[in-house]
Amino acid sequence: MDQTLVLEERVGAVAILKLNRPDVMNSFNFAMLRELRDRVEKLHWDREARVVVITGAGEKAFCAGADLKERATLGEDQVRQFIYTIRNLFTFIELMNKPVIGAVNGVALGGGTELALACDIRIASENATMGLTETRLAIIPGAGGTQRLPRLVGRGKAKELIFTGRRVDAKEALEIGLVNKVATAEKLIDACLEMAAMICEAGPIAIGQAKYAINYGLEVDLHSGLAIESNAYWVTIPTEDRLEGLTAFREKRKPLYKGK
Repeated sequence: MDQTLVLEERVGAVAILKLNRPDVMNSFNFAMLRELRDRVEKLHWDREARVVVITGAGEKAFCAGADLKERATLGEDQVRQFIYTIRNLFTFIELMNKPVIGAVNGVALGGGTELALACDIRIASENATMGLTETRLAIIPGAGGTQRLPRLVGRGKAKELIFTGRRVDAKEALEIGLVNKVATAEKLIDACLEMAAMICEAGPIAIGQAKYAINYGLEVDLHSGLAIESNAYWVTIPTEDRLEGLTAFREKRKPLYKGK
């Protein structure tokens, strides 16, 4: 029987995706990339799923990057195809219409850190290790790391980490803004679910539009960004959820948002 390479679990409106190759530290081969792509594409259109959490199976690793044993068997064109596939997958995760939380439960190197960077929010376990180590293999980060890391931690720190291939522990990752929060290994998923629960209290259309405005607004000048924000706001005005929020506030109760 073929192994399921990406496990899925639902906790209320939260979909938890678990990379499932713990014997090789959840490193990416072509098959796992394609399975993760299929999962997130389905979740993008799933109205019942409000937040996605991505983590790794086992206790040692979130994702150790590309499967180097498979990489050694690939020709140049196949390597290009792999990079094309993983880059497009991570971009889809970054831009999908609902928040994605990366639960970094251990080692996250190369493509593992790049996957975490594509998530909207990163929560790391105390034993997490992160780093873009590609230059030590005479290549560079190819799944968005050279672009997302400097936008997150600044140009100078990103160059330091990429040029040296240095790994950082959870404490340093928090200090430089690479992760949002650190939790014990035992409480990592609980911490992600707690944050997800707070997100789920907000209007899903509003969350999607806020993510859109932030992602696209950061790539343009302030004037254009404000225009993007305005257009995203206009989307929320005719929704049932907006009226429900006002009614709930007036009636002093929690709103019941339906994503309509």
